[in-house]
Amino acid sequence: MIQSMTGFGKVVVELPTKKVTIEIKALNSKQLDFFTRIPSIYREKEMEIRSMLSQTLERGKIEFIINVEYIGMDIDVKINASMVESYKKQIEEIADSLNISKPAEWFPTLLRLPDVIKTEIAAADEEEWTQVFQAINEAIDKLCEFRTQEGKMLSQLFEQKISNITGLLKQIEPFEKERLEKVKSRITENLQKIPDVQVDSNRLEQEMIYYIERLDINEEKIRLINHLNYFLETLNSGRGQGKKLGFIAQEIGREINTMGSKSNHAEMQQIVVQMKDELEQIKEQVLNVL
Repeated sequence: MIQSMTGFGKVVVELPTKKVTIEIKALNSKQLDFFTRIPSIYREKEMEIRSMLSQTLERGKIEFIINVEYIGMDIDVKINASMVESYKKQIEEIADSLNISKPAEWFPTLLRLPDVIKTEIAAADEEEWTQVFQAINEAIDKLCEFRTQEGKMLSQLFEQKISNITGLLKQIEPFEKERLEKVKSRITENLQKIPDVQVDSNRLEQEMIYYIERLDINEEKIRLINHLNYFLETLNSGRGQGKKLGFIAQEIGREINTMGSKSNHAEMQQIVVQMKDELEQIKEQVLNVL
């Protein structure tokens, strides 16, 4: 069963002094792209987290966020006085060189500059990391479940669209013989309108056969049916089939386009347009398949 590339997983872990929320969101992407937001206490585990995600999620734009909320815990906050002094000195020098007046109250601005305020938080121990690690795995599982459910809906949509194209292909058949007869009749009538023309019947028959063969779409129909069946087989052959389904959809489109160029018949061309519309919807949704 195919999977969608889009998905979401969320798990909350209640620890003695903090609540850890893990969220993973996946969107469409040709490759595996990561965006992570990890607190400093777990930063050393980032490569391990990325490895966990890449092994399971395979493809997509992955947004991974860990949010930590501290509960009943005294956090040691320190102001880096030397950093404040350095910032103040540099700002005053720049202000003097540019002849800019210094504001009367600018101490709050200094406190908002990078690395002025430091929060001392004890690093996570192995027991805590084990619980967070388990929660990450649970969030990944939830995202995969979401992907599977979305994949089922996509699969149903593809099966319906393939069925629609197959049905439209059958609608072409009644017009094929009629189309060829019209072509023969039109050529014969046009020749008869030319005064004092001698027609070699054998040569005319040969040219007629050659022209009609160029309009024949039996090969395109056979290849199209094969591509439609192959699409359904691939659809049910497992996950990770998105790119392959996209290639098959391109081949389906190539046969439909050739049939359209050969149709030379208004009703057939209308059916071909409907087939293209069904295929376009397949192509749009194939981009969502893992």
